[in-house]
Amino acid sequence: MTDIRDSARSATQALRSLFEPTPLQRNEHLSARYGADIWLKREDLTPVRSYKIRGAVNAMRKVLAQTPDQEVFVCASAGNHAQGVAFACRHFGKRGVIFMPVTTPRQKIDKTRIFGGDAVEIRLTGDYFDQSLAAAQAYCAAEGAHFLSPFDDDDVIEGQASVAVEIIEQLGQAPDMVVLPVGGGGLAAGVRSYFRAVDAPSDFRYVEPLGGASLTAALKVGAPQTLPRVDSFVDGAAVARIGTRSFARLSDIPRSSVLLAPEDRICVTMLEMLNVEGIVLEPAGALAVDVLPVLADQIRGKSVVCVTSGGNFDFERLPEVKERALRFSGLKKYFILRLPQRPGALRDFLGILGPDDDIARFEYLKKSARNFGSVLIGIETNSTDSFAALFRRMEDAGFDYRDITEDETLANFLV
Repeated sequence: MTDIRDSARSATQALRSLFEPTPLQRNEHLSARYGADIWLKREDLTPVRSYKIRGAVNAMRKVLAQTPDQEVFVCASAGNHAQGVAFACRHFGKRGVIFMPVTTPRQKIDKTRIFGGDAVEIRLTGDYFDQSLAAAQAYCAAEGAHFLSPFDDDDVIEGQASVAVEIIEQLGQAPDMVVLPVGGGGLAAGVRSYFRAVDAPSDFRYVEPLGGASLTAALKVGAPQTLPRVDSFVDGAAVARIGTRSFARLSDIPRSSVLLAPEDRICVTMLEMLNVEGIVLEPAGALAVDVLPVLADQIRGKSVVCVTSGGNFDFERLPEVKERALRFSGLKKYFILRLPQRPGALRDFLGILGPDDDIARFEYLKKSARNFGSVLIGIETNSTDSFAALFRRMEDAGFDYRDITEDETLANFLV
């Protein structure tokens, strides 16, 4: 295997014909909050708004150096790798066939078409990435096309290692800690491998979405495992099985260095970065920033680089992100109220609401009961303490209710 010090630097140099190094920016807001030097490596500012372009271009470059007559490249992707491959296909003048889950956000599909133009064909297949992956690999076997893995490929990992090359060059030294998002593991494997190869003393923290913790599962048994279920909300990192080659470079990391980010908490981070910093991050792109509160005691007084891995966010999803953020923060709750069927009952209920309690949802669920009716109510407020006070007033007034905010089955069905 080529020394990653040389190969990552070669990949970095090759990328300079396509785009300048992504910014490494000290974030004043986060630095002040945590008493640390917090730097954001803005991979959301590449031409395709994610780091995936690095691995795609490097892998295609190296294939073509060996087999210049290779005409068709194939990939499977939830969006970001697809855009990177589409960009590379047009750059190298090759044809691409891109398999994407049917559930991929429309924004990512449209951007893939824009970057690839006439050079690429998009096929929407399967509800999850791994179904798209199987379809892509079957196509390659039948057509003799070259498959470009989104993460499980040494040349892709090499390309992602260019992030590490730029971090050290831009900062002038290795930071005390690097916080990396993990999906299939290509970025984490590349960055860590380069830092270790140049004897950089940095600590690492790896962040997975709670509903797609494939690295955690692999570390438990010492080999990649296929998760039985994946939450697709963090679509850029929702992978059921970490890459074999990725895990080979990560298998010795301590399990305590891997952190899990709840999907609803990620929504809070996304909104804060948008509203406070004006930075648009997709769910996977917010992972590294999301765990800073968990790391607060470990990073005080230290230099920390968080890789914001992608900014391909479809703003049609913003209402969902706001909803999940409010619920996670305890500022919005849903409950079923058993409302007496008598004149003035609704007025009595409205009278016990506090001045900051806002009705966001009101729906009769059952209207046929003679004495009582079931009502679905959503309340938003501006303080987490408001609900405890509201529920006390409801109980004192004799109202029967059930809080279903954390009841996943009922909330998904009714809300």
